[in-house]
Amino acid sequence: MDLSCTPEEENFRARLRRWLDEVLPKLPAPPAATDWPGRRAYDTAWQRMLYDAGYAGLHWPRDAGGQGATPAQHLIFLEETERAGAPYVGANFVGLLHAGPTLAAEGTAGQRARWLPPILRGEEIWCQGFSEPDAGSDLAALRTRAVRDGDDYVISGAKIWTSHAEVADWCELLVRTDPAAPRHRGISWLAMPMDAPGVTVRPLRTLAGSTEFAEVFLDEVRVPVANRVGAENDGWRVTMVTLSFERGTAFVGEVVACRRVLGELARAARANGRWDDAVLRRRLGRLSAEFTALWRLTQWNVSEAMRGAARGGQRGGGVPGTGGSVFKLRYSHARQELYDTAAEVLGAGALDADHAWVADRLSSLSYTIAAGTSQIQQNIVAERLLGLPKGR
Repeated sequence: MDLSCTPEEENFRARLRRWLDEVLPKLPAPPAATDWPGRRAYDTAWQRMLYDAGYAGLHWPRDAGGQGATPAQHLIFLEETERAGAPYVGANFVGLLHAGPTLAAEGTAGQRARWLPPILRGEEIWCQGFSEPDAGSDLAALRTRAVRDGDDYVISGAKIWTSHAEVADWCELLVRTDPAAPRHRGISWLAMPMDAPGVTVRPLRTLAGSTEFAEVFLDEVRVPVANRVGAENDGWRVTMVTLSFERGTAFVGEVVACRRVLGELARAARANGRWDDAVLRRRLGRLSAEFTALWRLTQWNVSEAMRGAARGGQRGGGVPGTGGSVFKLRYSHARQELYDTAAEVLGAGALDADHAWVADRLSSLSYTIAAGTSQIQQNIVAERLLGLPKGR
């Protein structure tokens, strides 16, 4: 893997820096973390600015409305936007990083034309309706039913930990369409409008006080069969595509953010005298090596996915492979250790609920569960990479 940048890539970096330097000072102050309508407006406005400037869906293929950028350009974009303190995807997270790439890879021409442009322009927000109260890590145990009735599915059931449901327009929804089939074979992937009759959203408050998750209750909700992505009962395979993006590339920007935080921690430790602690210095050094390695793994995963797509002629761009599980497993634990170290650096300040690092530390606790628990990732690595027998 060649990690050096070409002259064209350096020119891309320079153009991007100039654009960021021009537009970021003009942005309004971000809304409060609890103001979800305000956060939706702020995040979608930023997405529209990216779209108008030609940076939306940078790494998406051109036939999906993206820019067809190289993996290196995609990673440069993430590095430079984080360096400049640009807004993150925010409420656009599911649409841009999960649902959109899945639709690009698996959707029909009509589905791609209907849903991808509004995602890229920041006009529609998506949420993820996968987990259920009795089927969290064991996703194949889901029980939300979808019964075919003419040109519609009639859906009843409940979802939990539904990301951004309270401001979403659409939901990437997993349903059971054949209860008699083996549990991995009777599932379908649907795009459900969140304003459909029978949809009830109940926000959930997290440990950090935020409400980006919700319970969603479905009472005989009608969804057109035309909104199914992939064949009926082939939803498990489509879901694996979604989860590959979620685990393989969706956290890429956060690695850049963690590297920035690590630098801030070192500066804070020097300022408050904790830098004299040799154990703390060693810990910061090891974390620096850890996140550098994770960034190199990210570069390899993204490059390998794109090369695989080019070799196989795959529509929709590169779907990350099981290397995404290696990344997700290690990143989840490294992020937790990073913010545990932040608490050491802050000392008594770690009790200040208004400090950004405190909120991030609480949020980091969820990462060994989100996007597939660490135990699930260990099983994937063991079985699919190392060839070990399946556990009983």
